[in-house]
Amino acid sequence: MSFWADAKNIAEKDPAAKGVWEVILLYPGLHAVFWHRPAYFLYKHGCFVLARLISQWARFFTGIEIHPGAKIGEKLFLDHGMGIVIGETAEVGDNCTIYHGVTLGGTGKDTGKRHPTIGNNVLIGAGAKVLGPFEVGDNSMIGANSVVLREVPPNTTVTGIPGRMVHQDKQRIPSSDLNQISLPDPIMNEFIRLGEAVAKLQQRCEELEKMQNKPA
Repeated sequence: MSFWADAKNIAEKDPAAKGVWEVILLYPGLHAVFWHRPAYFLYKHGCFVLARLISQWARFFTGIEIHPGAKIGEKLFLDHGMGIVIGETAEVGDNCTIYHGVTLGGTGKDTGKRHPTIGNNVLIGAGAKVLGPFEVGDNSMIGANSVVLREVPPNTTVTGIPGRMVHQDKQRIPSSDLNQISLPDPIMNEFIRLGEAVAKLQQRCEELEKMQNKPA
């Protein structure tokens, strides 16, 4: 696919884009993918230092770090892009959208294939971490700030920390622990407990003050 076709794809997907030329001139996600193509070619042909030089150059100017060994498909849209990290053995399929702050990384426990394989038509929300050598199936969605540590079947939505499947094939997965709205908040619970303790102390102080001021 040509550079122009990549830019046109982004312009069609991003409602904020005013045209293809704006994307070409100003979108760091497009620039990062553009420079990754020759870096990947050089890496696969054993020119490791030159490949890393190109990838680090792209990282400096875009804020997006794609290891030259990563395999990237067609029509990848890195929306905003800042802070995206894609590891050496990661694979990303066609027509995927990845938002800023996403990491396709490893856990530090694996050798060889250490990073995830992302299928086609996958959307990964801002800040999500997908860590480990497993697959994320086609047409899946990873919620913002989720931490995904195991395989995701096709046509599945995953949210939370750790990531849990909440929809599959457009059907909600019933489970009491998947209610992301009413999850317990330990910090708020601690504030409530402290508030109750302060109220008891205040009541006790008032009682002692009344006893002290009581006529003998």
